[in-house]
This record gives sequence, structure tokens and C-alpha cells, in this order.
Amino acid sequence: MDALKQLAAEQLKENAPAIVIGDTVRVHVNIKEGDRERIQVFEGTVIARNGSGIAETFTVRRVSYGVGVERVFPLHSPNVVKVETTRKGRVRRSKLYYLRNRVGKAAKVKEQIR
Repeated sequence: MDALKQLAAEQLKENAPAIVIGDTVRVHVNIKEGDRERIQVFEGTVIARNGSGIAETFTVRRVSYGVGVERVFPLHSPNVVKVETTRKGRVRRSKLYYLRNRVGKAAKVKEQIR
């Protein structure tokens, strides 16, 4: 194994969250403001996963005050403290970009019945 792959393997989280497209998640993120640190929670629907290995990211979308907000989080970042799945979604696509054009109830993802 070359040095770059070995360095990347050390940075991977052992217990990476099991995130699936369509899930509604709460992402706890470390925010630095000056010399202080706090944890901010971003809750929304996972609409995409990209990359692999250390560069893997996931995109979370929510509507806040009538405006769609999307954030891309690195999966193995030390700033992503915790990812909680609040509900499982039933989807048939690997990317849910079509939700950007939907409003109200049409923008909802059906819940998966176990």
C-alpha cells in the first residue's frame, strides 16, 4: 500500500454512519466561531452520495423559511460529530435532485414500512 492510501485509511471513521438516499437525518456539525466551538444540528433529507473512501460526501436538503437549503457534508470529516437517522425513506432513485423542483407535499419522500 502506498503512503497516500495508508494516510487516507488512517483518517477513515471506523463506525461511519449508514446513510441511505431518501432518509431524513440530523447531522451534528462542529462550528467554530472565533475561539469558541459549538455543535449545530442540520436536519433534512439525504438527496445524494458522492465519491468513495476519504472523499465520500453526502448532500442534505431542507426547506427553511420557504427557501431550499442544501449542504454537502464530508462523511469522514472530524467536524461531523454524529449523524442520526430520524426516518427511513422509500425511493427508487440514487439521486433525488428532482426534489428541487417540487413544493409542499410533492417534495415529500414516502416513509419506508418495515
